[in-house]
Amino acid sequence: MAGPVQRAQFRIASRVAAALLAVAAGNAAGAELTLPEGATLAREIVDPSSSYAMPTGPWDEAGGVMATEIAGRVTRQAWRIGGTGLTSFEIMATLRGQLARAGYDILFDCKDETCGGFDFRYGTEVIGEPDMHVDLRDFYFAAAQRPGATTDAVSLMVSRSASAGFVQVIAVGDAEAAPVALAPTASTKAEPGAAMPTAVLDDIGEAMETVGRFVMVDLDFATGSAELGPGDYTSLAELAAYLAEHPEKRVALVGHTDAEGSLAGNISLSKRRAASIADRLATKYGVNRDQLEAEGIGYLAPIASNQTDEGRTLNRRVEAILVSTE
Repeated sequence: MAGPVQRAQFRIASRVAAALLAVAAGNAAGAELTLPEGATLAREIVDPSSSYAMPTGPWDEAGGVMATEIAGRVTRQAWRIGGTGLTSFEIMATLRGQLARAGYDILFDCKDETCGGFDFRYGTEVIGEPDMHVDLRDFYFAAAQRPGATTDAVSLMVSRSASAGFVQVIAVGDAEAAPVALAPTASTKAEPGAAMPTAVLDDIGEAMETVGRFVMVDLDFATGSAELGPGDYTSLAELAAYLAEHPEKRVALVGHTDAEGSLAGNISLSKRRAASIADRLATKYGVNRDQLEAEGIGYLAPIASNQTDEGRTLNRRVEAILVSTE
């Protein structure tokens, strides 16, 4: 059975790209998986002719980890994402969504306990520490394959430590296919409303109730301004729909800024940004104001470096935090 990542997907824009994984499998063009800023390749193992037992179901006592043996060129990679504020769930959902949009079928996905916990972790192939760290209480796994292909398969395992995220990618392609490759990506400013990472469409509830927060970085704020840019924002529509379906739920909208200016000024600005989002949700989307509160913490919780334009753009954001306890 698919885990909580099954429907929650995240988009990521080129403005936050630091690395590009070209998963070259089969004769078709490989999927390009964009990792968050700060991603570095810790280890890569390429075997031109081998096989991989890709998990396609959880561990159970009777048969261990359900797996399908896939032969071909096997590329194994471990990535470390330093300094990220993204959760394991958000990193996995970003990558899983990219695979789905590239035409891959998600054969199986799960979260630590639903995977089988300790037994799944040690019953499947994982690159060793320190290159790939797996927190047994916080990891996600997904297996995907192109429809009709005998190879062209990719598995992802995502976890994190207190200071970094970790991603394992195992890709199987035709023997003559190029291995998974790293290509630097030029950073560009996204158009207003471009998203990274925002939950899409029908399953913000999975993100809110699994990780307790929803990062709405598709919102467009200019430096020093509390005014939301023009246009429609997917994150606001999804949050409004979630709150309409769950009138008993309450969220705190928490504003964040880049690091330009004083802390006091940024706390004031971030709270005004959160208040402007609450007002937009109430006036445009009909959200009950009793379900909303607005706060701000300035530049104290960045999700990207404030030393680049792209990072500062990402840090100017509002997060929705689920505050209901039932």
